[in-house]
Amino acid sequence: MSSPTGPASGLPVRMPRPRQPGRHRRPEPAVAPEGAPALVLAVPGTPSAEARALAEEVTSIARSELPGLDARIGYVDGEGAEYPNLQTVLAQAAEQRTARYQQALAAGVEATEPQGPVAVVVPLLAGPDNALMRRIRQAVVDSSAPAEVTDVLGPHPLLAEALHVRLSEAGLSRADRARLFTVATAADGIILATSGGEEAVQAAGITGMLLAARLAVPVLAAALDEPGSVAAIAEQLRGSGSAQLALAPYVIGPEAADGLLDAAAKEAGCAVAEPLGAYPAIGKLTLSNYMNALGIAPQQQMGAPVR
Repeated sequence: MSSPTGPASGLPVRMPRPRQPGRHRRPEPAVAPEGAPALVLAVPGTPSAEARALAEEVTSIARSELPGLDARIGYVDGEGAEYPNLQTVLAQAAEQRTARYQQALAAGVEATEPQGPVAVVVPLLAGPDNALMRRIRQAVVDSSAPAEVTDVLGPHPLLAEALHVRLSEAGLSRADRARLFTVATAADGIILATSGGEEAVQAAGITGMLLAARLAVPVLAAALDEPGSVAAIAEQLRGSGSAQLALAPYVIGPEAADGLLDAAAKEAGCAVAEPLGAYPAIGKLTLSNYMNALGIAPQQQMGAPVR
């Protein structure tokens, strides 16, 4: 039996916590605006079950960050219903938007004719790749759908964090510089392996500086798709005093041909970590690019700063 002031038994009652006033209160979670364009993840490389699982995980992370988000997957080299190509996904999004508008009119609902992009295409790429970006933009043109294409995901501090985690998972770096223990297999020089040619190497160098600051070891970028690039960087690191090298793939995964990373690691004579994959930062940066393209929210709301 309870009284207006509390339970008769004297047991504590869990009361709702009052909303914290002022500038320190927690922000309300963002929700996708009604009728917002679809986020279409453009997945490069040869379509496969592994690439699809990775893309689905990335879009799942994006949806969890922005409830109500219409997130879809289009493959740059896709074909058929299992791996729909980018043109098909964009054309379907445009057709569905038109159909919803026409259905609303037929039902006597007052509706505004759809305007603006039907989709925002976010390339699943950590760094620039001119050849792939040209193909993605051409796919948008071929679809005849009004769509915007964002920039790639990097460089960004969150990608330096992801690289650090992948190296740590492989036993090639300390998980935390503050911990007073050593890792016997920790590398004293990192080759940051990217794809996309010289421009990609230069862009990776920015993330490489952030990674070097985290690990306190030299980090140099090399191009996976340029013969001899990885070996040359390995020789440069060894010449400057690094004895135990590690290859950190600055690729998400699908854009790197099968066996390319293992061949590069063998060429450099060092161990290799896993690609970035569906690390949570990839999903958050994907959503951040989408939101920035639409002006929905500033990028700093998509995750805490990386130390």
